[in-house]
Amino acid sequence: MDKFWQRQEPGQPLFPDVLWSKPERRDAAGKLAIVGGNSRGFAAVAAAYKTALDIGIGECKVILPDALKKNFAGNPSMIFASTNPSGGLAREALNELNAAADWADLILFIGDSGANSETAALLETFLSKDKTTPVVLTRDAVDLIKPAAEIVLNRAPTHLVVSFSQLQKLFREVYYPRVLTFNQGVKQIAEILHKFTITYPATITLWHSGFLFVANDGQVISQKFDAPLRVWSGEIATKEAVWQIWQTDPIKAVATSWTETSEK
Repeated sequence: MDKFWQRQEPGQPLFPDVLWSKPERRDAAGKLAIVGGNSRGFAAVAAAYKTALDIGIGECKVILPDALKKNFAGNPSMIFASTNPSGGLAREALNELNAAADWADLILFIGDSGANSETAALLETFLSKDKTTPVVLTRDAVDLIKPAAEIVLNRAPTHLVVSFSQLQKLFREVYYPRVLTFNQGVKQIAEILHKFTITYPATITLWHSGFLFVANDGQVISQKFDAPLRVWSGEIATKEAVWQIWQTDPIKAVATSWTETSEK
């Protein structure tokens, strides 16, 4: 048995004390900021906001391009920032991201951001200058930060919820010497994540071949999980983000969030 690798069974938490310590009062349940959306899409943003509230986050605010203002009129939790010509967040949205970092316990970049260089530059600038705010990035937000992979992966309070192909691209961006292939088994993937997160301090969540993996500081946890659409939609990343607010050890937080998910 590999000492660095633990297996969690669905519905059987490895860390029951963490599960039992879930805050019962909203005013003690933390603050989450969600960032995403573009003028042509915001479904993942709306779903993440609902999911975070449903599982018990204390307060939640959402930063969206102001091109979407008409879709969320009158909701005080929605904060609108400058839109670039492609419909995503413009560079000027850095002010809103900095304010969110001051307010929130964690920022979730949920995606639907649009594939444009200005939003990518915004994320790179924010993540390069802010080294302390915990962030979770998933879906196309991961694609946007690919050119800044070295910076992002070396930023300790960063958690990337990725697809297999996204992780392959990140490996190539930082010239990581191990190769990821789709025919590798669970044991090989766990070993690669173990070594990768010894090299880089970021946390990685990966779904592959019917399993969820989370890795941080060389430690790996896996669990069988046969609903990948819940990963691609951003639901899993949202639940992981909320649990990271409640539990400072990211690997315990993530594994516990899967336990709650598997029960539903």
